[in-house]
Amino acid sequence: MQIKITDMTLSDLLSIKDILSSKFDDFWSFNVFCSELENPNSKYIVAKIDDEIVGFAGIWICVDDIHITNIVTRTDKRCLGIGSLLLEKLIELSKKEGLSSLTLEVSDKNTNAIKLYEKYNFKKIGLRKNYYSQNENAIIMTKYF
Repeated sequence: MQIKITDMTLSDLLSIKDILSSKFDDFWSFNVFCSELENPNSKYIVAKIDDEIVGFAGIWICVDDIHITNIVTRTDKRCLGIGSLLLEKLIELSKKEGLSSLTLEVSDKNTNAIKLYEKYNFKKIGLRKNYYSQNENAIIMTKYF
């Protein structure tokens, strides 16, 4: 099984439009992703197995920081290393921008994601209370280059 990482295109987004909320968790809407693809400060990538999208991730390039907006793996394709590959690609893209850090928020209940970020040397730097729905807190994590 080979996982290929490519830039997200509108065609990619259209191909997963009908399964965004059912197979990739209820995160952002199709229209929000369309806007993100048009934003010059956003960059999105997809992970594919046999031309089927199994994950995606994105960043915002800010003034002095890069912010991970999401890393999402299809629910039936988790634990295959897709999230790690997407994160590695985001780190690579971030280093090319020449900025000093990469930041994200993660639910304090998402222990698998927290472990993944810690594996790649992200440090916990803060907490956003009630950041997510259902009164979930977000841990702010940053990787310094």
